[in-house]
Parts: sequence; structure tokens; C-alpha cells
Amino acid sequence: SSRFLLQREKHLHYLKRGLRQLSEAYECLDASRPWLCYWILHSLELLDEPLPQSVASDVCQFLSRCQSPQGGFGGGPGQHPHLAPTYAAVSALCIIGTEEAFGVIDRSGRWRGAGVRPAGVGPGGGRMCVPPPPAYSRLSQEEAAGVPALAEAARRLLPHARRRRGGRQVGAGLRRASSRLGAAALSARPPQERLLRRLPSPAGDAALSMTRWMFDQAALQEYILLCCQCLAGGLLDKPGNGLAIAQHFGSGDLHHEVVVGGPENRLQATHPVYNIVPEKVVRAVMHFSQQPVP
Repeated sequence: SSRFLLQREKHLHYLKRGLRQLSEAYECLDASRPWLCYWILHSLELLDEPLPQSVASDVCQFLSRCQSPQGGFGGGPGQHPHLAPTYAAVSALCIIGTEEAFGVIDRSGRWRGAGVRPAGVGPGGGRMCVPPPPAYSRLSQEEAAGVPALAEAARRLLPHARRRRGGRQVGAGLRRASSRLGAAALSARPPQERLLRRLPSPAGDAALSMTRWMFDQAALQEYILLCCQCLAGGLLDKPGNGLAIAQHFGSGDLHHEVVVGGPENRLQATHPVYNIVPEKVVRAVMHFSQQPVP
């Protein structure tokens, strides 16, 4: 239907412009610059848009300046390393997937042993605000890179990092902090549900449908397409969030898709743990599995 059309070209223009320069309205996100790189790069890969080599190299050089000499990445050049921007920076570099990108990651940094404290206290005594999903995903990346010692530290930290946040919005255009609970939060559910389906079920396999999610896939896509798209490009939320128009379902030989609108609305699949394109996950794992353990 023409009503449900992903404004692909407008979004691409918006994302490419943001990767080079953002307006002063984003000044409040100065400590989240690796996240901006990750959100934009992930959106571009979901839209199946190749990244020019010169741009990829510029991103690598910028993220290298965000990395602490002790290991880990800060929210910007010269800032203290933190688990959340480290997750975002590593994910962004894995999306780029070049030798230059992988070479930026300092796996031998001692930050991995000192940057996560049981009570959520980071280097220098500051409190660490670590959202549990990125922490879990980052944990998996570290284990794949040969650093399983972070697992126990992350398990101690997560109970202290958990927060619950209320709030509602009546439309996608409301510019409140809680508006992030709209398309972005809803679009994060398919990977989580796909993981749940991998767990043993006491009621047996028949307890979950193998062709439908536990929420209305079509309604979610209609909400994003009709309410969340800005006429000038981008979504009315954080840049890059919520562009999960095609919900992919895969389990063994079964593959089922629900795509509202025409085939041009279909996006690339995303990995249920790392939240980047699966091919990029394979490339990163293959690269780091051939490297010595730091």
C-alpha cells in the first residue's frame, strides 16, 4: 500500500549527513558520540547502503581518539572509558568490518579488568549507568574475543545497573525523553523474543507459535511507517532507532517474514544478540578467533 512506504532515500540522506556533522541540537549527546556512530552505521546497514571507504576510515580514526590508553572507549575524545560507549564503539567498528576497524580495538587494555566494579562504580569513582541489554551484548562480544573473565564482573554489576522508567506518549512527534519508549523500544523486541524461543519451554515447542510473534507485527510496522517518519528524513526519535520495518523470524529450516507495504520496505536482518547484520558478526568472530588471546 502507498500509505505504508519507507522513505528510504530521505532516511539515507538524513543518516549520511548526520555521520559527518550534526546540528547544535545534539550538543547534549556529546558524551554519546560512539552511540551516534553506531546508530547511524547500523541504520545504513539495515537499509543495505554501502559505506564509502573514506567515510569508514574517518569513523575508525574518530573512534580511535575516543579510546582510553588503558582500554575501553569513552563517550568522546579524552573522556573516561565506560561500558556503554565501549559497546557502541566496538559494534560500530564491527559494522565497518575492515582491518583498520578491527585494528582500532585494543583488546590488551587493562580496562577490562578494572572498568567494571560490583557496585557499578567506574574508574575515578564515578557511577556507571549501564543498560542491561548492551551489557549482555557487550559480554558476548568480549567472550568471543577471548576475555571470558568479564562474565562474572558483568553478572555482579547488572543487578545494580537495573532501572525501571515509566512514561507514556500519545504520538511519535512528542519530543520528551520518554518518547524513546516508542518505535525504538518496540523494535528491539523481535531479537529478544527470538532469543526466548531458543530456550527450553516447559510446555513444549507448541507453547509458542512458529510463524507469529507474541505481538502484532503488522501494527508495529504501521506505527513506525505512519507515525514515526519525518518528512525531511529520519525518525522522530534518536537517529537510527526504530528502523526495523521488516521483522525476520528464523528457526532452523523455518523462515517467516511479515513486511507491511511493498518489498521496498524490507530491511536486512539483524543478529538477535549483537544487533548488527549477521554477516558482520561472522566476519568479526572469524577475525578475532585468529588473534592471540591478550
